[in-house]
Amino acid sequence: MKFGKVENPETIDFSLPEDHPDTKRVLISGNSKSLDTYVGCAKWNKQDLKGFYPKGTKDELRYYATQFNAIELNATFYRIFTGDQFEKWYLKTPENFKFFPKLVQNISHFKRLTDDVQPLVDEYLSNAVRLKEKLGTIFLQMHSNFAPSHIDRLTNFLKQWPVDIPLAVELRHPDWYVGENFTRLNAFLEKYKVASIITDTAGRRDLLHMRLTNKEAFIRYVGANHTSDYTRLDEWVDRLAIWHGLGLEKLHFFIHQNVEKESPLLATYFIQKLNERLNLDLKLPEHTSNTLGLF
Repeated sequence: MKFGKVENPETIDFSLPEDHPDTKRVLISGNSKSLDTYVGCAKWNKQDLKGFYPKGTKDELRYYATQFNAIELNATFYRIFTGDQFEKWYLKTPENFKFFPKLVQNISHFKRLTDDVQPLVDEYLSNAVRLKEKLGTIFLQMHSNFAPSHIDRLTNFLKQWPVDIPLAVELRHPDWYVGENFTRLNAFLEKYKVASIITDTAGRRDLLHMRLTNKEAFIRYVGANHTSDYTRLDEWVDRLAIWHGLGLEKLHFFIHQNVEKESPLLATYFIQKLNERLNLDLKLPEHTSNTLGLF
């Protein structure tokens, strides 16, 4: 994931901002003691995750799903896969595994949520639901030039989204995160129970808004292939422990890298720290410690 890449990550202030005041309000509306936690990478492609797969691995997804309990399914951004393909993915993965697919670019980037987009949404969803209970939160990522002037398109889209399929939204135009635009956006996301994705990447610190709109933290973390990647994850564990104490119910955390082969190593480190801090029992991937090195 090259989005937000910088040449000199050591010059970036990676500290997490303070929570938005409304995050606490959203979380304390309930007192859940359990935390539905899914952690994974963005893809299972062997070429990108060089060194992760044991020699001779033929079915990459089947092996990946023995090591992590989730995948951020970016492949679905580029085309609408058939229902049969979603069912094949379903059958290759264990019962506790979940997919978090990105909506296809025809919806987000080409038609840009115009009124005639609904047939594409219907086609996409009719296929994706073949994942059954393994379908996690679907996420909508808009182009960086999709500005607050188009908020009516977004709100109309949310109104038509099926209430029984969880949705998260990532907006990249900086004007969404300032002043009245941010207030209006969050009000609509809360109203329709849509998660606001938090993106933590070096070159776009404005996307690190720390404003939850429901009891789901959907976080897209982009490492910089730098030693600071680990201290950044430590800080996330601290913050998530606070949110869990306030009432967070769902944690969906996906790790990207500018050079993706390090993603499984970072994800393994993060899972270990989460287990220790939050008393979880997430499986630790086995192969990463033997084949991948620190920076």
